[in-house]
Amino acid sequence: MSPDPDSSSTEPLTDDAASSSFSPDAGAPKAERRSWSGRAGGLVRRAAIDTRPLQHPAYRRLWIGQAVSFTGFQLTSVAISVQVYELTKSSLWVGLLGPANLVPLIVFGLWGGAVADMMDRRRLLIIASVVTWVATLGLLAQALLHVDSVSLIIGLVVIQAIGFAVSSPTRGAVVPRLVPVVLVPAANTLNFTASQMATFIGPLLAGVVVGHGGYAVAYGIDAVLFTVGLYASVRLPALPPIGGEIRRPGLRSVTEGLRFLLTRPVLMMSFVIDIIAMGVAMPRALFPEVAVTRFGGEEAVGWLVAAIAIGSMVGGLLSGWIGRIQRQGLALITVIAVWGLAVAASGLAGSLWLAVLLLAVGGAADLVSSVFRQTILQTYAPDEMRGRLQGVFTVVVAGGPRLGDLRAGVTASVVGTTAAWTGGGLACTVLVILFGLAVPSFRRYTAATRGPVEERPDP
Repeated sequence: MSPDPDSSSTEPLTDDAASSSFSPDAGAPKAERRSWSGRAGGLVRRAAIDTRPLQHPAYRRLWIGQAVSFTGFQLTSVAISVQVYELTKSSLWVGLLGPANLVPLIVFGLWGGAVADMMDRRRLLIIASVVTWVATLGLLAQALLHVDSVSLIIGLVVIQAIGFAVSSPTRGAVVPRLVPVVLVPAANTLNFTASQMATFIGPLLAGVVVGHGGYAVAYGIDAVLFTVGLYASVRLPALPPIGGEIRRPGLRSVTEGLRFLLTRPVLMMSFVIDIIAMGVAMPRALFPEVAVTRFGGEEAVGWLVAAIAIGSMVGGLLSGWIGRIQRQGLALITVIAVWGLAVAASGLAGSLWLAVLLLAVGGAADLVSSVFRQTILQTYAPDEMRGRLQGVFTVVVAGGPRLGDLRAGVTASVVGTTAAWTGGGLACTVLVILFGLAVPSFRRYTAATRGPVEERPDP
C-alpha cells in the first residue's frame, strides 16, 4: 500500500517506498499482477488432472502397471495385424482378428465379472494377468521360431483376449477398495487418460519397432512391459468378497447380475447412454471414404482416427473439475449431448483441421462421459455386484464402437456419408436428451456419499 502523504509515521522509507511516494498508485499494478498470477495459478491447479489417488501406494502401482502394460498390448495388437497380413496377403484374415478378440471379450467379460464377485480379486487378477502374459510369450516364441502359422496366431489372440476379458472387470471392481470414495472419479480419470495415451503411443511405437526390429522384438517388448502390470497385481492387498462368502461362479451368478442391473434405472441408464453414444454417433467407419472424397487423400485417415484420442488425452489432462461435479447423472447427459453435437458438426466440416478439432472436442467429451459412467457404476453398485456389472461394462465398451461401425456403414450406403455422419451425431443428442427426460431418477442422481470400504494396510 502506498504511504499516506499526510501520515506522521517516522518509519524510514525503503528505496521502493521512496520511489512509490511520487505516485500514490505505484504499488497497485504490482499487487494486481500478483493477484492475477495467483488467480491464474489457482485456475491451472483446479483444471489440471487430479493426481491425489496416486498418493495411495496400491492404486499407484496398479495405475502405473496398467499404463505400461496397456502400451505393450497396443503395440502387440498392431504387430499381430501386420504379421497376419504379411503371411496371408489378405485383409479378410486381418479382419478375422476382430471376432477373435470380441467373442472372448463378450463371453469371458461377463463370466470374469461373476468370478470377481465370488473370489479374492487380487488372486483372480494375478491368474488373468498370467494367462495374458503366457499368450504374449507364445507370440514371441512363434516369431522367434518362424512358425508362420496364422491359426496359431489367432489361437494365441483368443487366449490373450480371454485373459484381458477377465482382468478388465476385475481391475475396475478393485479401484473403489483402494482409494476413498471421494477420489473414485479422479482415479477413473487417471485410468482413462493413461489408456488413451497408451492407445496413441502404442501404435506409433509399433510402426517403428516392427519396421526396424521385426515381430519378435515387438512381442518381446510387450512381454517385458507386461511384467510391470503383473508386479502391481502381486503387490495388491488381499481383496476377498466383503461378506466373506466365496461361491462357485456360474450362469446363475451372471443372471443375478443382469437381473440386478435391470431393476436399477440409474445403472441401466449409464449403459444405455453409452450404447447411444457409440452405437448411434461413432463415425469411424466413414473415415476412409471421407478422407479420399473430401480431404484429398488417404493420409487424412490417420488424423481423423487420432483426433478423438488426442481430444481424450487433452480432456484428461484438464480434468481437475470432474471430481467436484455432484449432479453426475445430469453431467453425463450433457457431455454425451456435446459428443453428439461435436460429431455432427465435424461431419459438415470442409477443412480437415476443422474436422480434427471438432472430433477432438468430441473425444474430450467422451473421456468425461467414460469417467462419470465408471464412477456411477463403482459407487452406486454394492461391492458384491461390482465385478458382474464391470463385466457388462467391458462388453458394452467393446461392442458399442463396433455397433457404431455397422450403423455408420449401413446408413452411408443408403443416404450417403455426410447424412450418415452428421445424422448420427444429431440423433445421439436427441436420444440422450429424451432418455434423460424419461428417467428422472438418473437425471437427478448425485455423487454417492457412501464411505470407502476398509481394507488392511497396504503391504
